[in-house]
Amino acid sequence: MSKPVLRGGTWYLRRRVPKRYKTVEPRREIWESLKTDSYRVAMQKSEGVWLAYIEAWEAKLAGRDGDAVQKFRAAQQLANIRGFQFLTIDQISRQPVDDILNRVEATRSPDGTPDEITAAALLGTVEVPELLLSDLLAHVEDLATYDNRFKNDEQMRVWRSSRKRAVNNLIQAIGKDLPVMAVGKAEARAHKKFLSQRVLNGSIQPETANKDFNYLSGMLSRFYDDLDHEAPPKPYAGLTFSDRNTEPTQKLEVPVNWILEKWFAPGALDCLNDEARDILLISIETGSRQNEIFNLPASAIHLDEPIPHLLVANQMSENRSDRREIKNMPSRRQIPLVGVALAAARRHPDGFPRYRNKSAYSNAVNKTLRNNNLLPEGITIGGVRHSWESRMKKAGYANDDRGELMGHSRKRTRGREAYGDIMSLEERLAIAQEISLPAPDHLL
Repeated sequence: MSKPVLRGGTWYLRRRVPKRYKTVEPRREIWESLKTDSYRVAMQKSEGVWLAYIEAWEAKLAGRDGDAVQKFRAAQQLANIRGFQFLTIDQISRQPVDDILNRVEATRSPDGTPDEITAAALLGTVEVPELLLSDLLAHVEDLATYDNRFKNDEQMRVWRSSRKRAVNNLIQAIGKDLPVMAVGKAEARAHKKFLSQRVLNGSIQPETANKDFNYLSGMLSRFYDDLDHEAPPKPYAGLTFSDRNTEPTQKLEVPVNWILEKWFAPGALDCLNDEARDILLISIETGSRQNEIFNLPASAIHLDEPIPHLLVANQMSENRSDRREIKNMPSRRQIPLVGVALAAARRHPDGFPRYRNKSAYSNAVNKTLRNNNLLPEGITIGGVRHSWESRMKKAGYANDDRGELMGHSRKRTRGREAYGDIMSLEERLAIAQEISLPAPDHLL
């Protein structure tokens, strides 16, 4: 490494320009004041100053020789190095005159002549990579390949459909298929105005509209991250539908007496096929989410272990249809099987192929039970999960223990960082056995 040079009481960086950069740097040698009279400080600063030159030269090379995306990234990088936020030429035209003049002045080379590549970066004349809104989903799906690696075909269908709906709603709202980089606050507000009519007439709930905003915000974030944008626009920041008069919704639990007297009655569940019935029975004694049960692969059903249990975890496979992505990492857990749940799992050691990777279970079972007067008014089978937690609560188990067994985040449940080991399978079994319901012989 070249040592600093003392000149007139101030230390300077003095280094020859590498041959690689001679086409973007007219000087043969760099002299840069390190603004210190201390040799120790000069040594500390010189390496960072030199690396900044290298970074700028590399950005200039990319800005001159790269493709459209590389040139755009280089322009953002150069603008940042010069102390400016990258703006397109349309955005710059709306800036105060003094700001524009500062940018023009910063485009000059050391010899006072304008530098073409730097000017393109600071004045926003670089070509902006154009991707239309209609192509955004496919582009984002490609960027999210790693994040979505555990999703099966059905999970990918759901992932696409919600985001496709959001993009289509935005295009309808603004009346044309704009380039993604043209989407700003005005377009986001038009999106909200478009959906507000649907919220007002009751065709969608505010939560559904808010999901649109969240999906667009996430896709735009991925788009700009891929471009290494230093200061990406956030047109959907703070955009939401809220109603202070709306009461928070909460799923009602299925009463324990209803389970014992209605569902456990001889022949009561004969209206369901074998798989649907046993998924329901497993949920009664595990508190699991329905899709955690019907999506189980055979390898996740451990019946020959000392403690029979289910394993809820991400599943990777060469065959996409055999993959499984769970809701989140706190959902990964071992679930002990007791009572009617153990009997039901033994009847289906390979899982539930009729419902695996499909979305038909909940609606089908709710409809059948309701048609046979086997569901309380206003309650769905999802309430079984909440019944299971209520049984733990009545048995005196703490909120964070209940949350851990149900696959909730310990950090969120406790409202602080979670320390210590997770609950063992033996501890989980003890709780499940204590709160288990008396199992009728005809369901064993």
